Amino acid sequence: MARLIGLDVGTSSLKGLAIDESGALLGEAERVYAFATPRPGWAEQDPELWWQAAQAVLEQLDAQRADGIGLTGQMHGLVALGADDRPLRPAILWNDGRAQRECELIEERVGVARLLELSGNRALAGFTAPKLLWLAEHEPEIHARIRRVMLPKDYVRLRLCGEHVTDVSDASGTLLFDVAARRWSSELAQALEVDEAWLPVALESGAHSGDSPTGVPVAAGAGDQAAGALGVGVIDERGPASVVLGTSGVVFAARERYPAAPDGLLHAFCHAVPSVWHVMGVMLSAAGSLRWLHDALGGEPDFATLLLEAQRWPPGVEGLLFAPYLAGERTPYPDPDARGAFTGLSLRHDRGALVRAVLEGVAFGLRDCFDLVGAHGRAPTHARVSGGGSRGDLWLSILAAVLDLPLERTAVDAGAAYGAALLGGVAGGVFADTREAVAACVRTTTTVEPDPAQTRAYAQLRPSFVALYPALARLREQAG
Repeated sequence: MARLIGLDVGTSSLKGLAIDESGALLGEAERVYAFATPRPGWAEQDPELWWQAAQAVLEQLDAQRADGIGLTGQMHGLVALGADDRPLRPAILWNDGRAQRECELIEERVGVARLLELSGNRALAGFTAPKLLWLAEHEPEIHARIRRVMLPKDYVRLRLCGEHVTDVSDASGTLLFDVAARRWSSELAQALEVDEAWLPVALESGAHSGDSPTGVPVAAGAGDQAAGALGVGVIDERGPASVVLGTSGVVFAARERYPAAPDGLLHAFCHAVPSVWHVMGVMLSAAGSLRWLHDALGGEPDFATLLLEAQRWPPGVEGLLFAPYLAGERTPYPDPDARGAFTGLSLRHDRGALVRAVLEGVAFGLRDCFDLVGAHGRAPTHARVSGGGSRGDLWLSILAAVLDLPLERTAVDAGAAYGAALLGGVAGGVFADTREAVAACVRTTTTVEPDPAQTRAYAQLRPSFVALYPALARLREQAG
């Protein structure tokens, strides 16, 4: 029996799992760590925390007996290494917003149209290149000592294998990658004054990137969203899309051609499947909105009770709407200053009404993402769901109705680590390629069909939701 291990280097913990060649879970492990916020809007992490967690998880999963290891994790983070391959400072993470000014400089230097053509994305503060420009301006003594630039999961690989390697999907989120050509962009590197010698070798996700100290093949791996989509079988433009109801929300669809989005509202990256790309809409507060409400209500009752109370309310909650922009937004509003709101409150509304409004507001936000994905290529006819929010029947029924789309659950919903384990199987020779890995391991269980009556109700309600963001933006402007 094969033993394949996937490691997911997350923001708050490192998760690992082991599966066999049929995709059955053999074991799971996790180590929690913290990140620092030295100033408002900043987010940093000591890379040594990832390596310590990885060692513990690999030991718990008996990795020395594995046939392959795959890596995934948080994207965009900047790990700046000196000549001795040691971090020069804490990593600057994906959710760090300090480099907004540098984003403006990048778009001035390169031009928005050319940046979209090459990288598939507008410049966002979370991406890697703006962080490098910020270092050059604000910490020049550290910037002058940089000899290598790594992404979070690839720092773990460096410690595990001694190799300076990344994969094409993770590299796509740096603003230094020619996404169409699936290679580093000399044009972008020169424009942003980044030494190409700093950049790791970029391989396809299932490629063999090196070996662990015990001789286990390690795959190049993938960014967390590409690995998560692979783990639910989203690999083909004619197949399902992926909808993730995690802390953030994602609508993800595979594309067989480079899908440069002319308006930049979607992300366009290389997929973890060779010769396949993907488009992705991201909202920053999905299940995170429900977590916020739960905590704001004092942490009680439990989520199951809150969802039962929400179920008593009809679609639209008698005019109550929730704008899910608690942490700014990406798609379809690239606005870091966007904020959330409840509107339409009345004396009749109770705790369950607030919960239902949150569920519906997030579903409408995902519909915004879904419509953009459909406008830039083939519109999906069904989707696979994953993430903690997808485990509740009420939320899935609302989401299916708002999207007017069948939603499929998979037998194993273990996040990006599952896709990483499949890639480990490819690197280790257990599977010939990623398509064979998916065919062998990914199976669907139940399907949530959209209820026609709810679909009609939400179609009538959606214009009111769409009007929320412009109204809130005007209020913000008036407030100065």
